Amino acid sequence: MTELEKKYKTIGEVAQILKLVNKKNGKLSTHTIRFWEKEFKQIRPHIFSGNRRYYDDNSIEILKKIHFLLKNKGMTIKGVKNELLGYKSDVDEQNNKTINAINIKTKLSKISKLIKNIKKNG
Repeated sequence: MTELEKKYKTIGEVAQILKLVNKKNGKLSTHTIRFWEKEFKQIRPHIFSGNRRYYDDNSIEILKKIHFLLKNKGMTIKGVKNELLGYKSDVDEQNNKTINAINIKTKLSKISKLIKNIKKNG
């Protein structure tokens, strides 16, 4: 590996950094990164020998932001695109609030059922 290539991370290394793991088989989920490359033009991997993707620090930071906005904030792909371009979407903000409210209600419902089962069987 050349000195230039050492400054970059492979797609597998980036998947580890982002903790992108397939829940079914426990393997790294690199296909998510490839999908995001197609959706977000800000991600530009470098292709060196062997046609392998390598990501610089800037691309990794963008991927971290995309991951956070999609997975933690519940934003849509379109909303994240707008966010990366510096736009704010009231519609997407409303969708985020709705998604978060649904997530909270679902979790509360599960917790409630667990408590009932514990009381019943405890």
